[in-house]
Amino acid sequence: MEFTLSRLAELTQTEPKGDKQTMLRNVATLKDAMAGDISFVSNPKYKRQLETTKASVVILSAQLAENYDGNALIAKDPYLTFAKVVRLFNPPKKLAASIHPSAVIDKLAVLGKSVNIAANVVIEKGVNIKDGVQIGAGSYIGENSNIDQDTLLYANVTLYSDSQVGKNTIIHSGVVIGADGFGFVLQEDKSWYKILQVGNVVIGDDVEIGANTTIDRAALGSTNIANGVKIDNQVIIGHNVKIDENTIMPGGSLVAGSTNIGKRCQIGGGVAIAGHLEIADDVMITGRSMVTNSLKTAGVYSSGITTEENAKWRRNAARFRSLDKMAKQLNQLEKKLQDKENTDGE
Repeated sequence: MEFTLSRLAELTQTEPKGDKQTMLRNVATLKDAMAGDISFVSNPKYKRQLETTKASVVILSAQLAENYDGNALIAKDPYLTFAKVVRLFNPPKKLAASIHPSAVIDKLAVLGKSVNIAANVVIEKGVNIKDGVQIGAGSYIGENSNIDQDTLLYANVTLYSDSQVGKNTIIHSGVVIGADGFGFVLQEDKSWYKILQVGNVVIGDDVEIGANTTIDRAALGSTNIANGVKIDNQVIIGHNVKIDENTIMPGGSLVAGSTNIGKRCQIGGGVAIAGHLEIADDVMITGRSMVTNSLKTAGVYSSGITTEENAKWRRNAARFRSLDKMAKQLNQLEKKLQDKENTDGE
């Protein structure tokens, strides 16, 4: 793919600066860029690299572009514009309509137009696959599941029965959707009695789910992932969880059953959220936090201890064990001091 600077400006709704006929063929970092490449700066700490970059065009904010003599694409949000440019140079590949001979498709399944079904895919009865869906090799689609238009499943994705997946969704390899939720009741003999999980999973439009993530089916009703949600690799979503629109969740996060997460939330990597909680819209939770209470107001929340030099961390850990005792002693000292002040003032 090739674009002139002026054409990229038109496609990304940005402002060109310099030679508008500069031809661009690739996207690269400031450090690695050569003639014909376009790069970007979104973090001011990298602006020094503008002095040495060989990129033909750099995507910049208006402020940085003022002092840059080279060709530029001036954008309100350089990082977002960079993402759009990368997509322009690397448009998604749409596979031709095809069903591999090794695919096993039940006669009661319904396939739309222009679907691509790769090798060793299994599609059970009652499945409804809409137009333009692509299903990678070795994937399994359970009974009565639905996959809407132009959704992409990479290799080895598993959809248990009754799973519902919306339009333009991307599901990466190793994802398991609709496995049983973790539901057990302790019996008198101290053994565990399994609670049947008879609900399903409903996934909206424009969702992306990273590799080896699991989303459990509901005990009753549905586990819901709303439109525009982005979930990274190796995330665990428990039964009856509801994640509202445009929330994002990086790798290694855990959400226990029956928790509701609002719209536009940003959940940091490795965050653990306990069950039966309410997380408000527009909440940000920083990485490695442990959430044990509902967060009912928008804002930034954190927990945990940041990294320290080991010897210092060990001392602090030892002192933490005495924190309750120290607090009681402090309260006693404050009371004595207050009593003394009251006596002196009489």
